[in-house]
Amino acid sequence: MTNFYLLLLFLVPPAFAATAGSFEQVGNTLVSAMMMFLGNTHKVYVLDKAEGNEAKVNGHPSWGSVWDMDTGEWSVMDILTNTFCSSGYHLPNGTFATFGGNGATTVGGNMGSQVAPGAGAASWDVTYQDFDGGQSIRLINPCGPSDDFASPHCQWFDNPDVLHMQRRRWYSTAEATADGTIVLIGGFQNGGYILRNIPNKNPTDGAELTYEFFPSNGQTPQDLKFLFKTSGLNSYPLTWLMSSGNMFMQANLSTIIWNYQDNTETDLPDMPNGVVRVYPASGANAMLPMTPANNYSQTILFCGGTDMPDSAWGSFSAPNLATWDYPASKDCQRITPEPADGSAAKYTADDDMPQGRTMSQFIILPDGKLFLVNGGLNGTAGFGPNTLVTPHDQMPFAESFASGPVGTPALYDPNAPKGSRWSVPESFQNSDIARLYHSSAILLPDASVLIAGSNPNLDVNVSSTVPFPTEYRAEKFYPPYFSASVRPAPSGVPSKLSYGGDPFDITIPASSYSGSSNDAANNTFVSVIRGGFTTHAMNMGQRFMQLRNSYTVNKDGSIVLHVAQMNPNPNLFQPGPALLFVVVNGVPSNGTYVIIGSGAIEKQPTAADSKLPDNVLESDASGSANSASTGNGGDGGNKAEPTKSSGTSKTILIAAIVGGAAAVALLGLGICICLSRRRTSRIRSSIDASKAAQAGMVPPVAPYSRVDSVNSASQLYLNQDQEERPWSKPEANAWGSSTPSFDPYHDAPPAQYNDAHAGAQHYQQRPTY
Repeated sequence: MTNFYLLLLFLVPPAFAATAGSFEQVGNTLVSAMMMFLGNTHKVYVLDKAEGNEAKVNGHPSWGSVWDMDTGEWSVMDILTNTFCSSGYHLPNGTFATFGGNGATTVGGNMGSQVAPGAGAASWDVTYQDFDGGQSIRLINPCGPSDDFASPHCQWFDNPDVLHMQRRRWYSTAEATADGTIVLIGGFQNGGYILRNIPNKNPTDGAELTYEFFPSNGQTPQDLKFLFKTSGLNSYPLTWLMSSGNMFMQANLSTIIWNYQDNTETDLPDMPNGVVRVYPASGANAMLPMTPANNYSQTILFCGGTDMPDSAWGSFSAPNLATWDYPASKDCQRITPEPADGSAAKYTADDDMPQGRTMSQFIILPDGKLFLVNGGLNGTAGFGPNTLVTPHDQMPFAESFASGPVGTPALYDPNAPKGSRWSVPESFQNSDIARLYHSSAILLPDASVLIAGSNPNLDVNVSSTVPFPTEYRAEKFYPPYFSASVRPAPSGVPSKLSYGGDPFDITIPASSYSGSSNDAANNTFVSVIRGGFTTHAMNMGQRFMQLRNSYTVNKDGSIVLHVAQMNPNPNLFQPGPALLFVVVNGVPSNGTYVIIGSGAIEKQPTAADSKLPDNVLESDASGSANSASTGNGGDGGNKAEPTKSSGTSKTILIAAIVGGAAAVALLGLGICICLSRRRTSRIRSSIDASKAAQAGMVPPVAPYSRVDSVNSASQLYLNQDQEERPWSKPEANAWGSSTPSFDPYHDAPPAQYNDAHAGAQHYQQRPTY
């Protein structure tokens, strides 16, 4: 079967030719793509809300779908718990995990039909048939064409009775350590616009200001002081593992280096110019490519977001500003948190973006440039029926807190001289699809970028009466290097990479390029890219590492690259899946799926850095491709075929992802999967049998009611009992007070909160299903 599949790659011509700078629609995602990740070179997985979604699976609205890149088909997938605004990360064997989400919801984003006494979230909803996702851990294996995709092994495992976090986390961040363990950081307990009350007396109200590990190391969740300090603007805190093994973290206006092992923090300078980057300001952010030329330095780039004043951010319930009228920032800043020369870390002003953006997103391309896409000119992420100053019937963009969608991408070259790093090539088309809140983008194996999503509405809303309806259309964008119609076709690319050790050889045939072989060899490099888990204008885990290489040029024009393994420091690029590209004269090959490291959660084996032979030149050798078909990734000209990747994928049992005690725990999980699925089936049968009785007990869901208060100057449309984003301890004046008190909260020290204490966790135990 495998040989037949490979034969088809050569016999079946591509369905289209791609034009550099163009968008191409690639079908209907079935669920709007709030979250995406690449399973391997064959599958892209999508997650989103199901409220009002017409796509059904097993009799209930679907929370997820999958795109088969080989066939171009989209299919729904069965997920039981609410995935809305969860986080995600890979495991060392290529399995992906998603963490947390919302409680069970119903029409209007309200709490579902079954709410345990005292709980801040529903455990089940009769209308949408979703379970509480607040503590869920969901796993998916990276199945390929040789696997039975319909088997349980290739479907989502989602049963919190078997596998769940210790705390409820919504809008949390996931970042892996060097051994593959995932640190889960912060989040809402049940939801809101930002993580604070008015006045902000206790930052733990409604917020989960702790961290924990997956797989669990037995430690109970610990308070993270940084999250207290940044109270309000610290959901989806921006986090990267650094070469030292510590983590760089940015939220609100604060920046730290965090030692997660002993929970100590070192302050770094504040974000300049009062520009907030973290959600819901949602500035674009990325770690710049790590290359031999910069000695694998780790530099973080932040662009866009907003400099709204403190009082404008409001509270859990809504912003205190007509945000859609407030221009997003175009400011960009770089920081190298751990300078190699031992100097103090500092932010450095970079070139401004061509235009201000909120909710824009960086995708690192194989040639080392950063592709910026999506977002709006004004406002912030988030949605709601009103703001604290705008009643429901005066919302100009329905429920969206942003306006001015930007349809034209831009390119950022980190190696260009300052003042010329941004460009918008003339060949770049403008997409007429608004990509605002809940949009996403990710790099594909053919080196194009998949763009999907957008739904700044409480429910799915495809009506033409709203300015930014729910968006199901997916697009591929073809960067400038698609102007070359011939792309490199390397052979000998491995499926695994180690941390240090013996180098490997990759052969590039003469037909892959034109011109001098010596010049081509000198202008060829190997990039390893992890696209990460994309959601809310960021990619958790996205990294780029250029491998060292030397070369031998042969008389026939072929080039043999002698390529080093990954840098021996696993902190630079954590173990797990990635794509390997060979880039010749600025044109990338198709990406090959590789696993970096041992494939297990463990201290990764390392070896001495690879020793490479000297370069060998051949003055008379040249490439045999047509000179018009290859180039340096220019803006126009001929077309490159988006061909299927040469990468392979192998599925591994979930139990194989870890070693030691964690392996025993997940081995038990593997044994329980079939039993838990049967149990879930029994649960569903029981629920189905009781639907009629439940429907008779639950009154029809009412629309948002007007706050009936003579003291409510703005006459907000709210419903405190059925707020679309419930939270655990609302203060009285957070719900429409005419004189809200905006205490200073930016970067306040924990001592400010006199009534907060380390043991105060406003957190409900997970309801039993």
